[in-house]
Amino acid sequence: MQNILFKLAVASLTMILLTVLAGSIVRMSGSGMGCPDWPKCFGYYIPPVDVETLTWTEGRSFKKGNMILRDEYFFTAKTDFQAGSEFNSDKWERYTKHDYNIFNPVHTWIEYINRLIGALTGLPVLAFFIFSLFYMRRNLAVTLLGLAGLLLLGFVAWLGKLVVDGNLIPHSITYHMFSALGLVAIYSLLAAKLRVHEFAFQPKRDARILILGAVSAILVLVQTGMGTEVREAVDTLMSTGDYSRDALVESLPFIFKVHRSFSIVVLFSTAVFAVWLIRTRTISTWPRVLLALVLMEVLAGIGLAYLGMPALLQPVHLLLAVASFSLIVFLMVAYYRKTLSSGVSL
Repeated sequence: MQNILFKLAVASLTMILLTVLAGSIVRMSGSGMGCPDWPKCFGYYIPPVDVETLTWTEGRSFKKGNMILRDEYFFTAKTDFQAGSEFNSDKWERYTKHDYNIFNPVHTWIEYINRLIGALTGLPVLAFFIFSLFYMRRNLAVTLLGLAGLLLLGFVAWLGKLVVDGNLIPHSITYHMFSALGLVAIYSLLAAKLRVHEFAFQPKRDARILILGAVSAILVLVQTGMGTEVREAVDTLMSTGDYSRDALVESLPFIFKVHRSFSIVVLFSTAVFAVWLIRTRTISTWPRVLLALVLMEVLAGIGLAYLGMPALLQPVHLLLAVASFSLIVFLMVAYYRKTLSSGVSL
């Protein structure tokens, strides 16, 4: 059972990271409102590929909730019906949750794929909780963490609905991001807890390593939070249409400079944490991976700052940051539980 739970924890973590990547691509491409409603997309389970689907047509059958674009507004069907020879306004109601009125099929399908990945993430998360119920007597904490992950995933989905209903209101995406990081922390912790066996005889743990790991994790969270604020500032500037990507950096608020300089602190803290872990000889491979991830993240940030904020680097930068945070949490728990004689290869 423990091996099954470990695989489900890794599957959940992998899907969450994919969701973060997909969400970043949504922001990079400006596809956040590609589906103006939630949880369906224009009132369909499978979104339209052309504007004809959103156009009122004589004799066409509509289902309740289907949307059309008419007179620069979205309207939703009040009930199932077949359109007559003339448009009947009594059958429709204007969509009033926001005034967004654009249909872009590319943006629609980018957002739809993002939602699809998010929905599929629920499968391993739910499966983990169900299987953890059979593991409850052996380790109640695993079941409680599985429940917390399931509830938090539901909360993240609800936040996603608020983001759409509010037409990407300021800071809502940042809250959404931090909720996703909470999920990353839960399943990174579970993966380490289920991967590393605890034995009665433990070597003396160096509390400084655990403290440095906790500090590094907090610093990555702070850095990620500042990064999302910078990203919102980029979105705001780009939405005005008055800025090219080359001119963005000079126009960004002061938090961008703080975010840029703070990367040095994050790199130093994480590097010391990883090196100390390597020197304990209890964990060797994954600290090196952490070093590589953080270094690549910093390089991606340098590319963003000095190459005019290239769009393709944005999701890469975020994914590396989230993966680094995940690995820090995993290594902290693994170091706490691992013994020199456990025979567990990390």
